[in-house]
Amino acid sequence: MTTARREQLLSYAVLGAFAIVAIYPILSIVLLAFHRRSDLVTGFDIPDRLSFDTFKQAWELGGFGRGLLNSFIVAASVSVATAVLSTLAGYAFGAMRFRGSEPLFYLLLIGLIFPYEATVIPLYYVFKDAGLTDSYWALILPQIGLSIPFGTFWMRAFFRSTPISLVEASRLDGASSLATLLRVLLPQAKPALTTLVVLVFMWTWNEFLLALVMIQSDDLRTAPLGLALFAGANRTQDPTLTAAAAVLVALPVVIVYVFLQRSFIRGMFAGGVKE
Repeated sequence: MTTARREQLLSYAVLGAFAIVAIYPILSIVLLAFHRRSDLVTGFDIPDRLSFDTFKQAWELGGFGRGLLNSFIVAASVSVATAVLSTLAGYAFGAMRFRGSEPLFYLLLIGLIFPYEATVIPLYYVFKDAGLTDSYWALILPQIGLSIPFGTFWMRAFFRSTPISLVEASRLDGASSLATLLRVLLPQAKPALTTLVVLVFMWTWNEFLLALVMIQSDDLRTAPLGLALFAGANRTQDPTLTAAAAVLVALPVVIVYVFLQRSFIRGMFAGGVKE
């Protein structure tokens, strides 16, 4: 067996082991959710038949309809706003040259390494003084601010990887900077933008701490916050209900990824950070 063949088999073995480690707990939760409430489940157990009764009961008891809608409103708003602002900022830093661009860019990157947990309590008092707590804005605005540093970094990398001749040709044709972005560069940036939107949507959807601090009304409770409260109330009573609720909360993100996976993967490679 050649060295290249051995290295390939070793790579597959390592990837397979990591895949099993990642998939096993997810599959365990999904299988547990399909069990009936009367089943005695211990560990990894395949149900005799698929039962959707547990999902129906979890949906009704936990009131996840409103929570899922709230999470979708917040995640969609944050994703769209981040995509627009990050594209503009990434274009400015990646395809334009102006005085102080490098220091400004690295100043913006502080947002990637600064622990946002340290800002939640100060943010609460700022939003409370402004009368914005217990509202959608209390969740949307901070998460836009948290997402823009990564989004700008991501889009800047894409714009710097595109041929500069495209920008120069557009300028020679008399196009403005905005027209060059919209008509020349943006059509090519769809995979990178899709990847950014999927990542931001997923991060925003899973956000828990901000909702826990900012939201007091049941009508504005997000799905992860509702799941935490529901799991706490049913921790010792019925694990199948908790598993079904967890699947319901995670399902929208899975659906978004399944529909956009091709563009997502292309964007991961297209953004493949050329400096």
